Amino acid sequence: SYTTDTKSREENKKTIENLYSLSVDIKKIRRLKEWVLLQDVAYVKEIAGILKEMGADKTAVANILERCPEAILHSPAEINSQRALWQLVCQNEKQLIKLIEQFPESFFTTKYHQNQKANIMFFQELGLKNNIITRFLTSAPSIFYNPVEKNKNMIETLQRNYLNLGGSEANMKIWILKLLSQNPFILLNTSTAIQENLEFLQKNDFTDHEVLQLLSKLKGFIFQLSSITMQKSMLFSKNIFKCSDQELKQLVLKCPALLYYSVPVLEERLEGLLKEGISIAQIRETPMVLELTTQIVQYRIKKLSALGYDIKSGSLESLNGTKKDFEVTYGKIQSKKERPIFNPVAPIHIED
Repeated sequence: SYTTDTKSREENKKTIENLYSLSVDIKKIRRLKEWVLLQDVAYVKEIAGILKEMGADKTAVANILERCPEAILHSPAEINSQRALWQLVCQNEKQLIKLIEQFPESFFTTKYHQNQKANIMFFQELGLKNNIITRFLTSAPSIFYNPVEKNKNMIETLQRNYLNLGGSEANMKIWILKLLSQNPFILLNTSTAIQENLEFLQKNDFTDHEVLQLLSKLKGFIFQLSSITMQKSMLFSKNIFKCSDQELKQLVLKCPALLYYSVPVLEERLEGLLKEGISIAQIRETPMVLELTTQIVQYRIKKLSALGYDIKSGSLESLNGTKKDFEVTYGKIQSKKERPIFNPVAPIHIED
């Protein structure tokens, strides 16, 4: 293990020379992580050798060491262990080196090696595909730092709640795997947070079936919220849309963003829509429009206006959806506009 407190304030000349011979931008390291250059022991040549062995060319090696210079402070034994570990879920070394190039920090965090190994095995047993596990290793590495027991407990809590809410034993595995692949950070929560949030929804008259629906729609992000923020967001929506508790519940089921986004976010998005001349009644009819940022809404309105589509009198449905959904809608409106109007039953006037 290495330390960030530097014993001597002098750079390790040997480290500098070795990095220089690999065409690494030393100025960049000095600017971002100078402490690495001050350590007494570094394994520059050895780590570069392992990376080359895996198929990295000279440029890739330099890039990796510039982005994650602390890599050189790990012993070759540690890196080879990490390499063997990641190979459990990578198709081949070509894929592995590509991942290291993109996410060097994730690969060179060797401190939790035993936890990482136990968690990889656990996820495989659970039925997660290797390509999903590699995605976790790179984009959500912190879930592997947990002791495997903590992750197991979280999964058990989710399974128990799924069954308690009326989910079927037959669908449970698919539900858990889908939830995990959509939001691995769910594992960083506590069982208490899960319990509190579910109780909050039940107290607000959501049926067990509706709670399950919300969990799936919100991809488990609901567990990262607090009952206080959810309460504030619901109260804000109730006041804005002037609706009863039952109507509010239906709006939330239609658009879980009303529960998920904080009041300042909802306020800003609402303001953006009103500035465009859109009415509260239109938003209430199509609340999903609040899932979009103000910038996206402005861009889409501009594009539709250029086609002569008046959003103030039309439906907001045409604004909704992902970028792909919007492009399909836009294409349909465009082709409708370009198509000549032809009435097949109109009489044909022929001059004598």
